[in-house]
Amino acid sequence: MSVEITGYKGSANNGIVEATTNQPLPKDTQVLVKITHSGICGTDEHYKHLDMVLGHEGVGTVEQTGESVTDLKVGDVVGWGFIHKVCGKCEECLHGDDQYCRNKEQYGDNNHHQGSFGSRAIWNAEWLYKIPAGLKPEHAAPLMCGGATVFGVIETYNIRPTDRVGVVGIGGLGHLAIQFLAKMGATVVVFSSTESKRVDALGLGASEFYPTKGVDKLDVQELDHLIVTTSFLPNWQLYFNIIKRRGSIYPLTAAFENLAIPNMSLVLGGITLQGSVISSRATHKRMLDFAVRNKIEPVVELFPLTKSGVKEGMERLREGKVRYRAVLVA
Repeated sequence: MSVEITGYKGSANNGIVEATTNQPLPKDTQVLVKITHSGICGTDEHYKHLDMVLGHEGVGTVEQTGESVTDLKVGDVVGWGFIHKVCGKCEECLHGDDQYCRNKEQYGDNNHHQGSFGSRAIWNAEWLYKIPAGLKPEHAAPLMCGGATVFGVIETYNIRPTDRVGVVGIGGLGHLAIQFLAKMGATVVVFSSTESKRVDALGLGASEFYPTKGVDKLDVQELDHLIVTTSFLPNWQLYFNIIKRRGSIYPLTAAFENLAIPNMSLVLGGITLQGSVISSRATHKRMLDFAVRNKIEPVVELFPLTKSGVKEGMERLREGKVRYRAVLVA
């Protein structure tokens, strides 16, 4: 017995290709999910030239489960993100840092036959998250990667309600970081290239807003933390000057280039430059709970989950026109 799955793949010429496969029905700890929504993430752009089904911010309903699945049932609304499976045995997994598992299966590297840009998918139950009642699926989808990424920083590195936290960029990640931080009580200081997003930033919960284009020096009260969410690496010297001694910077930009940082500012200020990627499963679950309790709602633009919808949504994202997360709807 098998199930037919349609997916939308990348290609060598960067075009979107529709493909259909037949996959065995779920067994053991596997779950068959009928996809209803998918976020479009900037990371998807990195793989559009590969022969693989795109998308890793999936939400849908459980259609069938393997015989060993005990915590999910048919009809449950679930989501998944960047990671598909971990070993559960390495040091990172045993410490609860399973997002850093050395033997994990993840988007882009494994399971190229399926993704969230499609009709269905079959995943291991351990990396599916039950979506809380009250959280709309079109809002849940961007939280599967974008939300988990910024909330992972807040939780893991102990950002406090008493802290002043800078957010560089108001896009797919930045607009979520502003909401999470504001709802937890932190003072959120937003930096964007121009004035165009000031009203949005303040409406999302920011306390202060500063445009940076053409600026050589920022006149800003010092920050405890700085979360960088732009699609490109910023002028680091501009920000090192406003970080407190022993403050922390989190560069979340998915840019394949080397960091060029002011070394003496880093050393003399005792500043931490901290890498971070998505979140552990435990933190991901807390993120979903926090989101539904505090009414965190990604600002979304909706597109049909079709070949033309995928193409249009990715084009708008590429051109920087999406405010602030594109979501595909079946």
